[in-house]
Amino acid sequence: MRDILIINTGGTFNKIYNRFSGELEVDSTNKALKTLEQEWLCSLNYINIINKDSLEFTQSDRELLAKTIKEAKEQKIVVIHGTDTIDISAKFIDEQNFQKAIIFTGAMVPFSINPIEASANLSLALGFVKLAHKGIYIALNGVVDSYTKVVKNRAKGKFTLA
Repeated sequence: MRDILIINTGGTFNKIYNRFSGELEVDSTNKALKTLEQEWLCSLNYINIINKDSLEFTQSDRELLAKTIKEAKEQKIVVIHGTDTIDISAKFIDEQNFQKAIIFTGAMVPFSINPIEASANLSLALGFVKLAHKGIYIALNGVVDSYTKVVKNRAKGKFTLA
């Protein structure tokens, strides 16, 4: 999987419980990805930027994400992102007209609490990006399609097709 770059921006996927503050915080040490590498017996190609809940993302964060994608030598990219503003970042990246396959994914439940959903979402994104043509996609909850067609359905508590 060395030809796929995973850009880890934070979000719920990466949250861990801080026993001192009693809050969930975004982990910046890539603990979830390191665990997956051990469990999947593979080496993932990833970098860590931003390290925020997506509700805290700013325009400069999205610009940093775009710069990172632009400078990446890889043509296939998976972005781990918070689910609350994943659509906003996907739209911003689409406006940059990159000629790459870019898949956004994340999790509604932190990997540290229950790794099943986060692992399934990342697996879906990695599998899809291998065959994807250039474009911007979202892969969450068993659904993967253009970012314009995948939406967070708050009533159902998951992502669905629009």
